[in-house]
Amino acid sequence: MRIFVLLSRIPYPLEKGDKLRAFHQIRVLSEKHEIILCALNPLRSADKQKAFEQLQPYCRSVNFIDLPVRGRVANILKAYFSGLPLQTGYFFNRRANRKIKALIAEYQPDHLFAQLSRTARYLMDVPVRKTLDYQDAFSYGLKRRADKAGWPMRSVFRMEYKRMEAFENKIFDYFDHKIIISEQDRDLIPHSEKQDITVVRNGVNMEFFHPLSRKKRQEIVFTGNMNYPPNVDAAQFLVNEIMPLVWLKKPETRLLLAGAAPHAKVKNLEGGQVTVSGWLDDIREAYAGSEIFIAPMRMGTGLQNKLLEAMAMKIPCVTTPLANAALKAKEKEEILTGNSAGELAGKLLALLESREERRRLSENAFAFVKKNYQWDAATVPMEKLMCDDC
Repeated sequence: MRIFVLLSRIPYPLEKGDKLRAFHQIRVLSEKHEIILCALNPLRSADKQKAFEQLQPYCRSVNFIDLPVRGRVANILKAYFSGLPLQTGYFFNRRANRKIKALIAEYQPDHLFAQLSRTARYLMDVPVRKTLDYQDAFSYGLKRRADKAGWPMRSVFRMEYKRMEAFENKIFDYFDHKIIISEQDRDLIPHSEKQDITVVRNGVNMEFFHPLSRKKRQEIVFTGNMNYPPNVDAAQFLVNEIMPLVWLKKPETRLLLAGAAPHAKVKNLEGGQVTVSGWLDDIREAYAGSEIFIAPMRMGTGLQNKLLEAMAMKIPCVTTPLANAALKAKEKEEILTGNSAGELAGKLLALLESREERRRLSENAFAFVKKNYQWDAATVPMEKLMCDDC
């Protein structure tokens, strides 16, 4: 089967969740199917040659479409006056639309695949069987951001939340199949037939993320794209509210915030026992050089890939019930969770004080990920949906 894959970003390097998900889904699907990849490049910041080299082995055709800065404001304004989410205007361009339609006409795919609602406008009117990957309940993520934002951004996020909610409902009926990352996110999609959405989980590459023996340079680590608002919020929560409670009892405890493009708010957290690394060529070194991984997420939706990676490397994990809702690891057996700064600090201190507890938790977590989160198995439900149309 020939599958046309449309993405809102070039899926390399793998520093963002949507890129990681797309890359491995393409890799797995390519074993049995022919992939025509079309990826938008809104910021024109990707190293297209390196990305092409990484993607070409899995694709018959690799196509990157730069979205021009010129006209972007006009497209956002058009979305605003049309009642559409502003981000659909940001990612939609008429010239790109013509190129996408030309590629579809040239390759005559058997199936179309759109990742994220922001790409749906390009494929809604194409008379070919198609699948939409909501990935997560993006509208609800915007609602959470609105609840935490100050004025005037609160009103902007609330407007975008309402528009995205309506858009997620609208595009549902234009696609033959819909997939999403977890049951938790599926239940938040605003459509009466949301139970028909197929859950397609993420996985973790356990050939790459595996236990490594390294000197422990810090006791605690948090990783992720440090320019992504939920991660910025989590980093601030960790340094300003959780760690002071840890330092009261263990003042020598070191913390590493590791990940690409740290926001100024994250950079300002550095000092004393806190290190902000920025981009690392090999993120495994951050995991392996730490005793404990923490993901104190208070915003966002979907599955936290960072937890899967840490578990695969046998690093014991602490997180919030919000983040574990999609993961579904067993509390006190495979993961520790807490809602408040006090609860999370207590879980960190308990692990810091017991090497045996760290070992037990990490072994259980490793077995959990190995059983439930392999990319090949995770992609099977998605492939089955597409192949049912053959």
